[in-house]
Amino acid sequence: MIVLRADTLGYCMGVRRAMDLAVRTAETEAGRPIYTLGPLIHNPQALEDLRRRGVEVLPEGEADARIAGRTVILRAHGVSPELRTRLETLGARLSDATCPRVLASQRRARRFHEAGYSVVLVGDRNHGEIVAVTGCAPGCSVVGSPAEAEALDLAEPVGVLAQTTVTEEEYDAVCRVLRARYSRLAIVDTICPATRERQESLARLAARAEAIVIVGGRSSANTARLFRAARALGRPAWHIETARELPPEVFGFGVVGLTAGASTPDSIIAEVEEALLDPGRAGRKAEG
Repeated sequence: MIVLRADTLGYCMGVRRAMDLAVRTAETEAGRPIYTLGPLIHNPQALEDLRRRGVEVLPEGEADARIAGRTVILRAHGVSPELRTRLETLGARLSDATCPRVLASQRRARRFHEAGYSVVLVGDRNHGEIVAVTGCAPGCSVVGSPAEAEALDLAEPVGVLAQTTVTEEEYDAVCRVLRARYSRLAIVDTICPATRERQESLARLAARAEAIVIVGGRSSANTARLFRAARALGRPAWHIETARELPPEVFGFGVVGLTAGASTPDSIIAEVEEALLDPGRAGRKAEG
């Protein structure tokens, strides 16, 4: 088998920054309780690595008096201003790992809101990033499809932002509907370049490979979009978290493309590549 890696895959800038900050914090505060408010990133293997280093995930609903004086790392997806204030009031020592691009979206949403715009966010209303940005523009609308955009009834002017991990196609489809309905419309391109680069890299990879393996957490939005894009490109594709999940049928192809979501550690990608090239060796390693 020939394994072709996508030329752009794995950790994006924001995720690598968040992980590096968490590891440094664990090293400098060894022995002290350290928490992330919700999962730092959407990858269970990376979170397990942090847990072994002493960094525990604290569900938002459990942010109470226990965190007074403790270090709480704000995850890459960010938190709402209200939640940040609550943590500070509880006496938490905050270490901010919010992706700079998410922070920029929060600032833009706040400026739109303060200027009297009806704010529209395009993305998944349950995604951590969207939840954080909505806190900066109370009363904003979240839409995930052109149909949902058609159902809006907004006062103009209208300001539009995207979840950083949506695809250009998803954003453009919603924006076409909004352009047809509102004349006073301001659309900001807040899609992360890492999302665009990975989608473009996948397209180039699919042109050379017979099948595609996409590595990343089940709850990773950008990984799920890579998987859907690979299927749309007409290639057999599998979304896996680890090498152990590789299906037997993938080994029937001569040229397999390998890509990974923006929250997938380099070590996991390497393990999957090794398993594809030498399944016997990978199996022995897993058993050991």
